[in-house]
Amino acid sequence: MTTHHFHAAVWIDHHEARVFHFSPTDVDTLVLHPDHPTRHIHHKANSIGSGNAAEDHAFLQAVAQSIADAGAVLITGPANAKTELVKHISQHDPQLMKKIVAVETVDHPSDAQLVAHAKRYFKTEDRMLPQKD
Repeated sequence: MTTHHFHAAVWIDHHEARVFHFSPTDVDTLVLHPDHPTRHIHHKANSIGSGNAAEDHAFLQAVAQSIADAGAVLITGPANAKTELVKHISQHDPQLMKKIVAVETVDHPSDAQLVAHAKRYFKTEDRMLPQKD
């Protein structure tokens, strides 16, 4: 049985999503992969299409579901997948948008580096939020 953690961080690209639910002393990790990972698409002159891979809605939905019970979420990643995830959430689960506190460009950190970054982020962010009685 996993413990519920208020904070979550996501690192996502088109090949995988690493989802971390954490507290100051504990981290639960989930790695999700799309059913059909995209390959790099090279745009050729005089060809039809943008040269961009189509969004994988099933993959984005699985990632969204994995963070649905978090209270505050930091979304990170190196390229467009993070903004595609936010767009997907805004269209399919607008309530979850309220929990996304930031979207940041982050290259390819180790799991430990990403969790440390997210903990520092939330430590600062939580100080700015109104305190609950």
